[in-house]
Amino acid sequence: MEFFFLFLKTIWFRPYVFAFLAAFLFSAIALIGWPRTWRFWLISWITAFVCEYSSTRNGIPFGWYHYNGATVGRELYISNIPFMDSISFSFLLFASYCLALLLLLPMATDHHGPVQRLPRLSFALGERTSWPVFLLTVLFFAFIDMVIDPVALRGERWFLGKIYYYPDPGVHYGVPLANYAGWAVVGAISLLIYFPLDRRLAPTLPPQTPSTTHRLLLGVGLYYGVLIFNLAVTFWIGESLQGTTGLLMYVPVTAIVLLRLLTPAPASH
Repeated sequence: MEFFFLFLKTIWFRPYVFAFLAAFLFSAIALIGWPRTWRFWLISWITAFVCEYSSTRNGIPFGWYHYNGATVGRELYISNIPFMDSISFSFLLFASYCLALLLLLPMATDHHGPVQRLPRLSFALGERTSWPVFLLTVLFFAFIDMVIDPVALRGERWFLGKIYYYPDPGVHYGVPLANYAGWAVVGAISLLIYFPLDRRLAPTLPPQTPSTTHRLLLGVGLYYGVLIFNLAVTFWIGESLQGTTGLLMYVPVTAIVLLRLLTPAPASH
């Protein structure tokens, strides 16, 4: 019962995290179905937790950092790791996966329909678990943390609170570069486990209506939702240079996304 009430307190204390988690579940179930969704979530969450547990004790893979326990009793912890922190990796990895798929999936062949407003993307197993998708997902996953972690490190200036610190502050607004390498490691391990599992599961997926493209946009919207939230907080606490840097990082990415969406292939006849 105590665990249950602490979990409810965590939701009350971190509603934005659980809003993103709900968006992840909705978009993932629509795209890959519940059997794959819960496996994706469990694999990525356990991987993130183990890596955080390791890093706070031996510095691998994120480098040395420590949670200070400032919110113990106010939110759920598993060992010394805040539950909301490790669970965030899951929805961020899925959102990164959707963004990579949107950019890399090939156009589906349509022999009968008119020109589509959005490109119709294939969602074949080999295409959605390819090495290019793997690499781009890991890149986007680590890339978004370059916006998230610097503002999270300043949590005492907003409603996150000062919950962790680096004993040796790094060069990127106080964040060590090893931290971003650690994010890449979490993403890579999670996908190296999930992709073979995806290939072994039953091929049944949710109905292809709306199209794969529309359903991918739910995950891409989650990615940009998290990005905009963190950039907004960054500017709100007065870190203009930090916020501008993060904003400029995503100008080329956003331009490529828009180019992909606004130049659909005409139907074949």
